[in-house]
Parts: sequence; C-alpha cells; structure tokens
Amino acid sequence: MTEYPAPPPSASYPAPPPPSGPPMGYPGGYGFQLPPGVTIAPVGRRIGAFFLMILLYIVTLVIGFIIWGAVLWAKGTSPALRVLNMRCVDANTGQPVGWGKMFVRDFLGGIVQGILSFITYIISFVLFLSGDRHQSIPDKIGGTVVVYDPNKVMG
Repeated sequence: MTEYPAPPPSASYPAPPPPSGPPMGYPGGYGFQLPPGVTIAPVGRRIGAFFLMILLYIVTLVIGFIIWGAVLWAKGTSPALRVLNMRCVDANTGQPVGWGKMFVRDFLGGIVQGILSFITYIISFVLFLSGDRHQSIPDKIGGTVVVYDPNKVMG
C-alpha cells in the first residue's frame, strides 16, 4: 500500500462553493426566510378567508368581529386568518407583525381598498392574483405578506 504524505500545515484549501438553491423554508425570490412548514398562503385559502370574514362579520354582529380582530392583531392575524391557520409577516423580513402593522393593514388598507368600492376591490384582487407574494392592496399598504402556518410554528 502506498501512503501519501500529509499536506503541509500551511496549505490552505479553497472554500467550498455555496450551496445551490434556496435554503429550507425559503420561498425563492421573496426576500426573506420562513420556518420549515410555513409557506406563502395559497390563493384558494386567501379567497376562503375573504368569504369567511364576511360570514364572521355577520355572525358576530360587526362589533364582536371588531373587538375579536383588535385582540388578534397583536398576534399578527385576524379572525378569518386565525381560523384558517394563517398570519401576517413583515414583507421585508418575514418576521411576525404586531398590532401596529395589522392596524395599518386591516383598518387603513381596508379603507383604501373600499374607497371606490367595486373598482378598488377588483384592482386589489388582480394585484393579489398576479403577484408572487399574493399581496392585496391592504397587504401592500401594511407592508405584510400572508403566510399559511398549519403547524402553528410561528405562534
């Protein structure tokens, strides 16, 4: 058997190439990393949340929905999103948002979305369908992205 000499102690080896592809949980091109098991909320789930919101609004007689929503905003979610295991994260960092960003998203974004009623809802829906992050007008105003967290990894 031939033995090879050990490399000299001062020899340096080139750094390994960076790994190919995005890391686990990273939705390529979104600009932030999500924990494993958490994804950008699918279109169907977001549409379901919209109709669930209308139903919850009626069932809770509006005032209950507003109070319930204000409590859940601190956790980065809303009543319909909570029921469907979704929450909002910061569009730049991917970190869960709090009461302030949810207020901007749901209250101010909702006002802007409703300004011209049907027209702005259609514009919001087209933006939502066409973007890779599925952001509606309230999401863009609040600087949020809705994610699906079926295992409640983010809390």
